[in-house]
Amino acid sequence: MNGWSFSRTSLLTFLQDGKRFIWLSERDGWYHLYLFDTDGNLVRRLTEGNFPIVEIISVAEKSGWVYFTAHDDRSRPYDTHLYRVSLEGKGFARLTEARGQHAIQFAPSKEFFLDTHSSPDRPPVVELRTADGELLQTLSRANIDALKYLKWRPPEEFVVKAADQETDLYGVLYKPFDFDPGMKYPIIQVVYGGVSVAQGVRRTFVPRLHDQWAHELAQLGFITLFVDPRGTAHRGKAFQDAFYGNIGSLEKVADYVATLKQLADKRPYMDLSRVGIMGHSSGGYNVLRAMLLAPGVYHMGVASAASADASIIPWEYHMGLPQNNKKGYEYASNIPLTSNLQGKLLLIAGTNDVLFSQTIKMVDALIKANKYFDLVLLPEKGHSLHRISPYWREAIRRYFQEHLRP
Repeated sequence: MNGWSFSRTSLLTFLQDGKRFIWLSERDGWYHLYLFDTDGNLVRRLTEGNFPIVEIISVAEKSGWVYFTAHDDRSRPYDTHLYRVSLEGKGFARLTEARGQHAIQFAPSKEFFLDTHSSPDRPPVVELRTADGELLQTLSRANIDALKYLKWRPPEEFVVKAADQETDLYGVLYKPFDFDPGMKYPIIQVVYGGVSVAQGVRRTFVPRLHDQWAHELAQLGFITLFVDPRGTAHRGKAFQDAFYGNIGSLEKVADYVATLKQLADKRPYMDLSRVGIMGHSSGGYNVLRAMLLAPGVYHMGVASAASADASIIPWEYHMGLPQNNKKGYEYASNIPLTSNLQGKLLLIAGTNDVLFSQTIKMVDALIKANKYFDLVLLPEKGHSLHRISPYWREAIRRYFQEHLRP
């Protein structure tokens, strides 16, 4: 496993007979299910294919079915659906239909399940279904009349090519509530995707944290976007390991730039002369990387709780030990690149953050390079600034409005 965390609740599921367990393994490049006996002998493989399984939801030993979620829709590879397969490795079937992500809760009898599903432009629906997927009743539909009253507009999902011109990248784009296609709008690219922890783009109606930032900033008069570049999770091991051992790879920044240019080519309202980028934690590192490796593209950036280099212990999961990957660690450092800075840069850090020394390291390097920047320090605040400091949010808003002029 490369990364700090992952969404799978368990890689091992023991059966009630006490003699077997199911192992969720990425041994062939995709997460799949394997049945073992408790002596460690493989009984049989249960699933296969070029798609990843997310997690086991339930095992109905009496009827012989394993229920699990997976990303098997090739046209929408991040959608999460419910599937089942027998303990004999037969009868593989998808049990949910609507696009988007499906959250499943089985009844204790394992004869029924609740399916709560939504997509970025479709509010949640809760359905009652039988264990074989038959719809019995729609229990509820979210009411979004209040959002419509506020002139809410759903985000636009998009697909672009990565910098290699071959790999599909998926993302979402947000527009202001009063969007006018005849106007020119500044752009803010929200980034994360630091060390293969997870994908960042929302796939449900309820926004994730990064998507919430993008949505909020869009309402101030920006076009905001979020894309999952190569190196993020849930697209198989090859996609996730694209930059394994090389988190500072130019290709990741190139994916961000390629996304910007492809979107703007078809959307004349996107103003490439006013482009900002923001991110927190791993995203903050990528903001610095983008500002320093593509200074002609990004005119301003906000790097919050950012790493200056790869010398933080959790990144060893992705980089290996420093003594075994000296070139990778050296290349991942932003310190030697500080002379490249051209645009406006805001660094934000909490003084109690484990990465505070990284911010000071970046400050020292920028000063030595005679580069001017802005700095906000939040006394006695930790890493999760977005949760504990309203000042953090206000500082970001002011900075973007001042320098990108929506």
